[in-house]
Amino acid sequence: MAVRTPARTAVTGRPSATRKAGPFWTARRRDHLVGYLFVAPQLIGSVIFVLVPLGMMVWYSLNEWNVLAGTFDFVGADNYRRLAEDPKLPSVLTATALFSAGLVAVNLTLALLLAVLLNQRLRGTVVFRVLFFSPVVVSLVAWTIVWNFLLQKNGGINGLLSVVGVTGPNWLRTGGGAMFSVIVVQVFKNVGLNMVLFLAALQDVPASVYEAARLDGAGAWRRFRSITVPLISPTLLLTSIITVVGSLQVFAQIAVLTQGGPGTSTTVLVYYLYQQAFQFHQFGYGSALAVLLFAIVFLLTLLQWRLRRRWVFHEA
Repeated sequence: MAVRTPARTAVTGRPSATRKAGPFWTARRRDHLVGYLFVAPQLIGSVIFVLVPLGMMVWYSLNEWNVLAGTFDFVGADNYRRLAEDPKLPSVLTATALFSAGLVAVNLTLALLLAVLLNQRLRGTVVFRVLFFSPVVVSLVAWTIVWNFLLQKNGGINGLLSVVGVTGPNWLRTGGGAMFSVIVVQVFKNVGLNMVLFLAALQDVPASVYEAARLDGAGAWRRFRSITVPLISPTLLLTSIITVVGSLQVFAQIAVLTQGGPGTSTTVLVYYLYQQAFQFHQFGYGSALAVLLFAIVFLLTLLQWRLRRRWVFHEA
């Protein structure tokens, strides 16, 4: 009777040991599956509502889609060449830059000032917190319509000015006044959100640090500049990114208050995009403008994120 000898490996010549297969659903794989299931809704939503629309936007910018005629023709880079030659685009970009710079500067400064004042342990601060935050939850269109009535030549703002003997201008029909009015309306609408974020950051600053600085003879301004600003700099970064991106996406205020006028003084990029795509039915050129807007938002956000190491506390 033949006796079988165990198989030997080619390298060592020793008998090869048979390995018993373990269970497939190990604890590690189950943990991985649970993690994937938790992130799947966000991932699917990002693909459907972000990546796919971005891809379609780029595709539409390479075509000319005439809805009324029912044509969809591939034109390549013609829309981008038109973008470079558009005589209105410089004034549109200038209005966008003025609006964004004014909104970001006034919004962040006012929000930080209000947060510092409301961080004091005084009676009635809760009422003022609610008062300043309430516009954030008000309907944007309703808020803008009310301000549209107030800013008319015979509106409430000029009525108050006439009480003290001042004749107010037609705020929405002069170039500088229209831009100033749109910025102020937007600041009052959203300053409460940044105020709450700054207030939360201020309340996390240890009181012992202020006390030590006070004992060392540091004044109020020195404490604010050397302690408060560095310790709330992560929140400053967050609010600046949110405010910059929001300022580049403003539409309802322009549409209700000025319709881009007078002239093109308040025609920001988003409103110009709307005009080209939905008023003039030039969806290909409108998509090219949308690609330009996306590029500007992406570059500004990337720049702010790269600069965080210079002015954000604890960033290496």
